[in-house]
Amino acid sequence: MEKRIGAIIILIKDKENVQLLNEILTRHASVIIGRQGIPIREKGINVISLVIEGTNDEISTLSGQLGRLEGITSKAVFAKE
Repeated sequence: MEKRIGAIIILIKDKENVQLLNEILTRHASVIIGRQGIPIREKGINVISLVIEGTNDEISTLSGQLGRLEGITSKAVFAKE
C-alpha cells in the first residue's frame, strides 16, 4: 500500500488520559517520524505535534484511537499526493 506523509496536532486539556495517549503513541511508533511536546503552562494546555508516514489504514487507526480520548483533541493534515 502507498504511504502518506502528514502531521497530527494533539491538544491535551485534561491530563487524566495522558497514560493512555502515550500507550497509543507507543503502539503506533512505526508511523511516527518525529514528536515534539510543548507545555503551555499559563493556559494549562500541552501540545504534541507528530510528523507521520504510513498507509491510510495505519493513520486512520491512530487518528481514531486519539479521537476517542476524553480531554484530548487531535487533528490530522496530509501532504497533497
